Amino acid sequence: MVKETENRQVAKALAKSLKTSPQKANLVLKMIRGLKVEKAMNILTFSRRRISEEILKILKSAVSNAENNHQLDIDRLFVKEATVGKSMVLKRFRPRARGRSGKILKPFSRIRILVEEEEEKNVKKDIKKEQKKEENNGTKN
Repeated sequence: MVKETENRQVAKALAKSLKTSPQKANLVLKMIRGLKVEKAMNILTFSRRRISEEILKILKSAVSNAENNHQLDIDRLFVKEATVGKSMVLKRFRPRARGRSGKILKPFSRIRILVEEEEEKNVKKDIKKEQKKEENNGTKN
């Protein structure tokens, strides 16, 4: 699905019923919000959290949606939104002492990632920064 916001297109990917709590998923999503897609994929690849693999799949799906369905430039994409919400909750019971039972909740999450192309202004600024770095070769004079 594509939305037009301020003459820019946004591509989206959605995953429902991921087996993790929304709080744990949000810890990983906080790391990638607002980043370029390439950098976000790098962070998710090396993250040690179990849910980061699933989030990486969702991000790749959003990028391929942007490329194939809407002809957006992959190199200019960034993560506009990364939201998590509650999904279903499995309820289980564990036997406890004196004939009682304890309730166990097994939560599921739904994750939505929106990617958008950067504006031309930001791209030009990034190119200028890269040129300055190449001129200085990473050393300060």
